[in-house]
Amino acid sequence: MEDIKTLVAGFKRFHTNYFEGESELFDELKEGQSPKTLVVSCSDSRVDPAILTDSAPGDLFVVRNVANLVPPYQPDSAYHGVSAALEYAVCHLNVAHILILGHSQCGGIGGLMECSCADELGEFIGHWVDIARPAKEKVLEELANKPKELQARACEQASILLSIDNLLTFPFVKQRVEAGNLSLHGWYFDLQEGALHRYNPSAAEFEAVHTQA
Repeated sequence: MEDIKTLVAGFKRFHTNYFEGESELFDELKEGQSPKTLVVSCSDSRVDPAILTDSAPGDLFVVRNVANLVPPYQPDSAYHGVSAALEYAVCHLNVAHILILGHSQCGGIGGLMECSCADELGEFIGHWVDIARPAKEKVLEELANKPKELQARACEQASILLSIDNLLTFPFVKQRVEAGNLSLHGWYFDLQEGALHRYNPSAAEFEAVHTQA
């Protein structure tokens, strides 16, 4: 119960800061939202994209899931939560950027690396993180004799790039990217170092944007 009381107290501070202290902002947000960036982030409680980027309400349209994955385009009758959010952000909100935000110590990717069969991770988790299996296979082939910690980190970053590739399988994303109306970005947050790394396609590597002083 103490945990819930903490959340209620937090809401009271939020109300004071934003509905009383920043009333103009929420007067605008009451009329609708117009975020410029869609962030696909992990559900990990340590990696909140709004906090990491110091963003205000209304700045980001956020989709969070295990291992910050984007599945490939599958136009069928199954339930597609990430794809639906992607379609809404791109086709209705007209976001200008899509950002895949991965991180170190990712439990989903760690589970994928450790298990030989998706079923070992559970009824739903295994099937979901199996989206990143091509990234795992690539890492194990290229870094076969490296320590497991290095392989996991490489897979965390490779899965970000895989999700960017999967984004381009959606016709409405590919069309806007080719027209120059939509940009795709890959970011990696290192929890241990407090560092943010951004993927540079020209150098084909993740480069530090900011590191802890």
